[in-house]
Amino acid sequence: MHSTQRAVRFSGIIPPLVTPLSGRDELDRMGLSRLIEHVLAGGVHGLFILGSTGEAPSLSYRLRREFIDSVCALVAGRKPVLVGITDTSFVESVELARHAARAGADALVLSTPYYFPAGQTELLDYVRHITEELPLPLMLYNMPSLTKVWFEMETLERLTEIERIVGLKDSSGDLAYLEQAVGLKRLRPDWSIMLGPEALLVEAMRLGADGGVSGGANILPRLFVDCYNACLGDNPAQIEYTLRQILELQQIYDIGKYASRYIKATKSALSILGICNDFLAEPFHHFKEPERLKVAAILRELLPTGEPR
Repeated sequence: MHSTQRAVRFSGIIPPLVTPLSGRDELDRMGLSRLIEHVLAGGVHGLFILGSTGEAPSLSYRLRREFIDSVCALVAGRKPVLVGITDTSFVESVELARHAARAGADALVLSTPYYFPAGQTELLDYVRHITEELPLPLMLYNMPSLTKVWFEMETLERLTEIERIVGLKDSSGDLAYLEQAVGLKRLRPDWSIMLGPEALLVEAMRLGADGGVSGGANILPRLFVDCYNACLGDNPAQIEYTLRQILELQQIYDIGKYASRYIKATKSALSILGICNDFLAEPFHHFKEPERLKVAAILRELLPTGEPR
């Protein structure tokens, strides 16, 4: 392992970037460029691509590689790029990781393999084996609602022994679990503990989390950065103001009746703001006009001086 890898640490607001699409297996390149400039201008601290919000499991391996190349080229080293490599296939995860390293990515993100649920002993061996093959630092990703498997705390504790692993992104929504994960810093002070569910950002920061991988930061990056900075600076008035706006933004995720509504709402908002296309990878489809109007109404409340287009 390279000695520089031990210095890798992540904090702040790292949006899980949507994957702008213009058609089936087709990247919306202009939209991607606008999206990256939008979030960087908002002051985010990094970008996480090919996660749940990025529809990674629905994308072809060819498109995932094209997306990695495009993002790394557009970001051009201005902020760290973290690449999701979660897959049902060990070999495909490793191949994607190697491609990410060649493209200039900074780190990898790995959740538990899905479809067949792994036992904790199997999961422990899997992570040990895959880290031996990875060319970049690795952040673990706890996403039990979609993968059916938790990184249980005993498993995480044993994984702290692997130097190449640099932290955890927790999307469980369980703050007691997050607090225990933060406690692992007694073993690995260099670990980064990042939160997924954006409505819990303030509570997570109070528990010692290092920041958020907040989907809403695709849409309003500055809002989430301001909230993070307010937490760091212990500014109660600013914390209350930004959290109230974050909770208002959450209303877009209540539009629609399927589990895919989170991604639909995010892409719909970005489309309304003129940033990128709202096309989704099949079997999903974008919001129709009635849902889109509801998203626009919420954005108007949050952006009184910047009317959605």
